[in-house]
Amino acid sequence: QVQFVESGGGLVQPGGSLRLSCTTSGIILSLDTMGWYRQAPGKQREVVALITSGHVTNYPDSVKGRFTISRDNAKNTVYLQMNSLKPEDTAVYYCNALRFVSMRQSWGQGTQVTVSS
Repeated sequence: QVQFVESGGGLVQPGGSLRLSCTTSGIILSLDTMGWYRQAPGKQREVVALITSGHVTNYPDSVKGRFTISRDNAKNTVYLQMNSLKPEDTAVYYCNALRFVSMRQSWGQGTQVTVSS
């Protein structure tokens, strides 16, 4: 059974940092392209970071230079380091394997990130 469990969210002031973690099970993490996604109230879920099995990363312009995705295959964990946070980064953050994003049951509970003074 595929499972992704996100953690590390919280309330942070603008300009602050957070590190999110995603513990995976049911997959061979080293083989998968993994991503972090977010969904703000009233908006569609969007991708914020991708990392391939070869550790190649990709980011949208909205987070480029501020967010860093990484993976530790031995720990079955994917990370998202978020720096210089802005109020518009407020959302629920999720991780998933790219090949599972169309499967509703593959999504975890996510972790809430709130950027506010």
